[in-house]
Amino acid sequence: MVETDGIETDGIETDGIESLAEIPAGTYRHYKGNLYEVIGAATHSETEEPLVVYRALYGEFGLWVRPREMFLEDVEVDGRSMRRFSQVEN
Repeated sequence: MVETDGIETDGIETDGIESLAEIPAGTYRHYKGNLYEVIGAATHSETEEPLVVYRALYGEFGLWVRPREMFLEDVEVDGRSMRRFSQVEN
């Protein structure tokens, strides 16, 4: 067992795990209004791009992944800049 930042692994590469610190698990509101639950982080198998894994909290509760950079970016709506996803207070 190898321990990396409190996470025990069996020699598995953990570079993508650090992204969890930047995007805490919890409930987030998309700028269009729907709620999502961030489950964790993943790494793209080919590009090693960090991804966010999240689930819709409506409809069929679909599971989604999005590049971390895109998850964190601001979007422009009606000439106003806002976060794509904002964490909801629990």
